Amino acid sequence: MRSACVCLQVLLLLSGLSRAQPLLLPGSCNFELGTCGYTSDPDYGNWSMNEEGHLISIDSASLRGQEQAVLLSPSLDHQDWSCVRLVYQITGRGSLQLHLRPDSDNFDYRLWKAHKASDSWLIASVDLPNSTARYQILLEGRPEPGPNNSVAIYEIHIHPGYCLECNFEEHHLCGYGNSWNPNVNWYVGGTTAADLLPNQLNQTSSHQRGHHMYVDSMYVKHFQEVAKLTSPMTTAPMAGCLTFYYYRDQERGNMFSVYTRDQLGHYEEIWRPKVYTTPSWTLVGIDIKAPHPLEVVFEVAFNSPKGGCVAIDDISFSPEFCHTDTGETALVPAAGGETSPTKIKLPPAEPTVDPSVANCDFDNGLCLYHQERVESKVWSRVAVNPNAYRMGDHTTGTGCFLLANMRFTSTPGYVGRLHGPYLAGNHKYCVRFYYLLQAFRKVDNALILYIYDENNVAVEKVWSLAHNSKSVWTQVEITFMKPMLTKLVFASICRNFWECGLVAIDDITVSLGDCQITAGSLPGQCDFESGLCGYFQDMLEDKADWLRVRGQTPTSYTGPRGDHTTGVGYFMYIEASTMRPGHKARLLTSDLRGSSSPQCLVFYFHMYGSGSGILSVLLREGGRRRESLLWRRRGEQGIGWMRAMVDYHCDVRHQIIFEAIRGPSLRSDIAIDDVEFKRGPCEDPGDVAPFSGFNEYFNEIE
Repeated sequence: MRSACVCLQVLLLLSGLSRAQPLLLPGSCNFELGTCGYTSDPDYGNWSMNEEGHLISIDSASLRGQEQAVLLSPSLDHQDWSCVRLVYQITGRGSLQLHLRPDSDNFDYRLWKAHKASDSWLIASVDLPNSTARYQILLEGRPEPGPNNSVAIYEIHIHPGYCLECNFEEHHLCGYGNSWNPNVNWYVGGTTAADLLPNQLNQTSSHQRGHHMYVDSMYVKHFQEVAKLTSPMTTAPMAGCLTFYYYRDQERGNMFSVYTRDQLGHYEEIWRPKVYTTPSWTLVGIDIKAPHPLEVVFEVAFNSPKGGCVAIDDISFSPEFCHTDTGETALVPAAGGETSPTKIKLPPAEPTVDPSVANCDFDNGLCLYHQERVESKVWSRVAVNPNAYRMGDHTTGTGCFLLANMRFTSTPGYVGRLHGPYLAGNHKYCVRFYYLLQAFRKVDNALILYIYDENNVAVEKVWSLAHNSKSVWTQVEITFMKPMLTKLVFASICRNFWECGLVAIDDITVSLGDCQITAGSLPGQCDFESGLCGYFQDMLEDKADWLRVRGQTPTSYTGPRGDHTTGVGYFMYIEASTMRPGHKARLLTSDLRGSSSPQCLVFYFHMYGSGSGILSVLLREGGRRRESLLWRRRGEQGIGWMRAMVDYHCDVRHQIIFEAIRGPSLRSDIAIDDVEFKRGPCEDPGDVAPFSGFNEYFNEIE
């Protein structure tokens, strides 16, 4: 006999079912009667409506030499969080991207991309965070050259709320996917009175026969056969309370769990029930933080064909945290034996996990770090004025950092430990920091990173410095996870100064998640690691080019020894030995739209060498050739990377130009790295002088 979760396997009948129509927001379109205000960007190829309606598409033949076609939505004003559900298909080779274009911003923000070809329609769910600014949605189709390559869009639906939320009343099930197993799968249930759970209706309404998802053990053939129901991947950072209702009937064994899965495929269990059987639908609240893209996976494993069943319904999300220690909340019975979905109000309480307590750039002190022995400090907080002999800090070039072993000692061996604050257990952390080493030979113990427990005992040595000095700030990334309270401890263990030399640390950051999961570069950010980010050379007005390189520049006593981003990556520079004095190289951004609000341009520059020339930042408005000077530095500035922050305001289409002019000698290499545009004005007043230097070719140290 089948279990109490017996339901019609409506996946086979889905097209014939009648579902409630969800609330749709402006910007939604099914392309039946037109394009709903969506238009093709005239600068690119044209999207075409199908003659019979119902879809809009672009193929390689109709691009006519263009690389892509861009579909623009009308201007939208959704101030609350919303979810775009996109039904699309890629035929052959090509890609489809969804961008957000906020008003008063220079850049479009890519939220989602697909390049997988399919013989059927696919569903994408993309979160749009709440915003007070109006915006447009951009859909960029890129079919590759060749026959039968096309991109089509069947439906654009914008729903209020989060993409994680679902009551399973729609045909596409909110983008939730079933990991197909021949014997056990999640099905849609609750379409007729006979298919409802005993004495209950689904949770969408206590007076309507709606739908829920269920899985049962009827066809289980092997031990621990698993069914997985997976949410859409989040596309924006989220933190709050995930709630859902579940019903569980266990005759001889099933295991029900909820996991998160990141982009690397790593699972983390976030909840499992405390009881085997629930007499009615039961409400669950789980605190969840998704700083990186995550999927939520509802997993049920059965041991035998008599393993019972599990059903879920009404998945929702709130930005207010719930209490995970309150357990499960049963529904309050109503008159007539029905179950009324009355939710007990839980006060919001954010989890105590805050990894940023371990962040520190040392510009304003030691933050929450402390040394083990106050009477014999090994670590010292120092600042170095930019000069031709000593590196400044990594943060700005003029701030503070921690330096160990800077004092000569007659002690026959010493240990300097720097202890950080405690971090909660059972969480995966990504630790990033920068170190700088100036040593006379290969060193082994000049810098070590340990993980200590709450009893002040070293649990693991997670990293140690084991190579020669590069005399450049170098990034380290460490991922760790421990079940107990832990803290970071940086140690320098040396017999004497000559063994370890000088070692420094700066810009410690700790975040949740795996270091391998990167947020990716936002538009307006470029570290030159993957290319030029749309920057290009000025072929009309310069005599030389900016070069993208890594490592040390070839001419001695000029140029950086490594990039600013990681110490071993790429940067842009001019090679003075291939230029004549006064020759210039100009690097231009692509066209920026312009903004009604101020902008802050942040970048790092390197001007080391006795013959250093001029580095300027220029603004070119519209199609005019007239340019205005925003920022300039002349002469040698120091041996390290320095940060520049430039306020500017331009509400029309424009370009930013980085112009380097060679000085009087070969020691005139100039470099830039880590360029970023932010919505201004600039917050840090550290670089308030837009211009410096009095003579283009004299050596100056400011």
